[in-house]
Amino acid sequence: MRYLYIDTSSSYLYASIVEDNKCIASVIEEFGQSLSEVALPRIVEMFQNNNLSPDDVDKIIVVNGPGSFTGTRIGVTIAKVYAWSKNIPITTITSLEAMAISSPNEKIHVPIINARRGFVYGAIFKPDYSIIMKPQHIELSELKNKLLSLDNYEFISNDEFDEELELTSYTPDFVKIIQYAKDNKEINPHAVNPEYLKLTEAEESKI
Repeated sequence: MRYLYIDTSSSYLYASIVEDNKCIASVIEEFGQSLSEVALPRIVEMFQNNNLSPDDVDKIIVVNGPGSFTGTRIGVTIAKVYAWSKNIPITTITSLEAMAISSPNEKIHVPIINARRGFVYGAIFKPDYSIIMKPQHIELSELKNKLLSLDNYEFISNDEFDEELELTSYTPDFVKIIQYAKDNKEINPHAVNPEYLKLTEAEESKI
């Protein structure tokens, strides 16, 4: 089986092709505001540089959030159109799951993404990556309170926060992510949507 992984939920493009538990192609590159313009061309280039065609993929795994509203939408749109047009199975994984799974440490994993104003997108996973607290939009102070009864945990993030935290940096382990998500339930491409975990600013302004 050959899997395509796409994550545009941050300012980075994380993309890979994994076959037989081996990463045969990948992109890890920060594009910031230009991500929407370059994500698809860089994925196409990844295929071309490895003499692969779009028909060579057996399943697509896409990060559907949380994270950047615009960024997440880019990756989800690319993945669902690709899956629909080529009739390729597709499934999703959260950015927080991918962050936890990529950690090599035998600790309780607490991936966090800065959601501003004292809030984070966060989750808590056991060392075997089973869920203690599912991904949610939560005040950082509340999340820290939930950790008071837990020992030997790590915060995982590439973001900066208003308060000082000891952080484990995140670099995706594409093989581990695929192994974790490859058997996730397949989804109709039209039903693959971003999971923001909170309202967009435009939606909040209407309340």
